[in-house]
Amino acid sequence: MVNISKSQSIATVERAADVLLLFSQSNEKDLGITEIARKLGLSKAAVHRILASFRSRGFIELVEESRRYTLGSSSLALGFKYLTQLDIRTLAAPELASISRITHETATLSIRNGMERFYIDQVVPNREIVMSVPIGITYPLHAGSSSKVFLAWMAEPEVTHYLKGKLKVFTPTTPKDSSSILKELSQIRNRGFALSVGERQAGAASVAAPVFDVNGNPIAVISICGPAERITPTLTKYVPQLLDSASRLSKRMGYNSRKGSFSG
Repeated sequence: MVNISKSQSIATVERAADVLLLFSQSNEKDLGITEIARKLGLSKAAVHRILASFRSRGFIELVEESRRYTLGSSSLALGFKYLTQLDIRTLAAPELASISRITHETATLSIRNGMERFYIDQVVPNREIVMSVPIGITYPLHAGSSSKVFLAWMAEPEVTHYLKGKLKVFTPTTPKDSSSILKELSQIRNRGFALSVGERQAGAASVAAPVFDVNGNPIAVISICGPAERITPTLTKYVPQLLDSASRLSKRMGYNSRKGSFSG
């Protein structure tokens, strides 16, 4: 006999999780009840109950002026707790600082979650015009150097599945042709780094390289980015510094470049 009460409880938890995830994935800083209900296929009453529960625990806050909702301090605390548990973030911090100091540009660290990736850390140089990236916002894997590095080392069936989907276009130079993307991914694997000029954000350019884990999979990607007009002519100049940092981090994660496995 099916335990209806238990099934209902599980469904309630899943709906609540979906609401919280919607806030983390949205490009908007706040969301309304009607919008949430429409996107998740829930009733307004159900959404209101979920939001009320989250508000009581500080995960969601109500913006009084607009009567819309945004993530609260408890969500921030939970996010930072997660980030502090990522060893790669701690290990990469000195490398990012060194890269930024030497290149006088922004150094970033990204990780992948499914078919998306997001920044978890950055070091911004002390100069008048700099590029700063938003921490925690997800991005697709076909546009931008950090994204393309992750895509380049994914399993072939995963890449094929991804490229069959609708590829979001951010700028006129965003890659959108599957055959061209596959060719570039092969080049990225062969040379060990990816380049991007205005693919995800007009006026920005970057170069990125993978940090491998014990099994030879990219656990993270580090990049150097800045205003395209200034950084594009010197992108390849930064490659040796970037690859050295990526190699050191990979070794610290247990990767053996000769064997493609743990060096212990």
